[in-house]
Amino acid sequence: MLYEVMHRVLPPLLKAVWRPDVSGLENVPRQGGVILASNHLSFVDSVVIPTVVPRRVVFLAKSDYFTGTGIKGALQRSWFETMGMLPVDREDTRSALESLDVALRVLADGEAFGIYPEGTRSRDGRLYRGRTGVAHLALTAGVPVVPVGLWGTERIQPIGASLPRVVKVRVRFGEPIDPGTRYDDLPTGKARRLLTDEIMTAIQRLSGQEEAGIYAPPSLEGRSADA
Repeated sequence: MLYEVMHRVLPPLLKAVWRPDVSGLENVPRQGGVILASNHLSFVDSVVIPTVVPRRVVFLAKSDYFTGTGIKGALQRSWFETMGMLPVDREDTRSALESLDVALRVLADGEAFGIYPEGTRSRDGRLYRGRTGVAHLALTAGVPVVPVGLWGTERIQPIGASLPRVVKVRVRFGEPIDPGTRYDDLPTGKARRLLTDEIMTAIQRLSGQEEAGIYAPPSLEGRSADA
């Protein structure tokens, strides 16, 4: 109920402030399970995408955001719930498996699930190699993947800035990638790798980023709430 009420208010307000340049929105199915796989430049990416998509998009967020106390804790919890985020324990050694299980339940319920295949935010603007969790979800749930290219979100609230800024933001949605039966005859690991690379190529074409060709540096792992 909170989501339904607040989602009528927040997206129009945020769009009025940021006035994002959005294209390809017709590529997002209006119903049924679907994965929105995006590049990741800022923590506000999980706000921008649900703001412009006309259906609920579920992202995962650190459980710490939902356990605060007092007025601040209540406001923070309400904010994340309003944006359609679900808590997951990022410190648990089984958090990766837990994240995938949560995502599969979301998709089985016919909802849209947002994921950042890079696994963490890009700190240098390059697009890092995708991790195969996104392909695991698509192949297991049998749902399409809509690639998303974000541009400019890292400038909304740069590291060290205390308040968000009004900057130009661009959001591009590509044509859905439906794995169908194309990978059925391949070994599981190879199928996941090939599909992930296909998804990342589509994201790169939408975002225009330079490809790093490597996974995000280990020093950056665990700093974001990405599945």
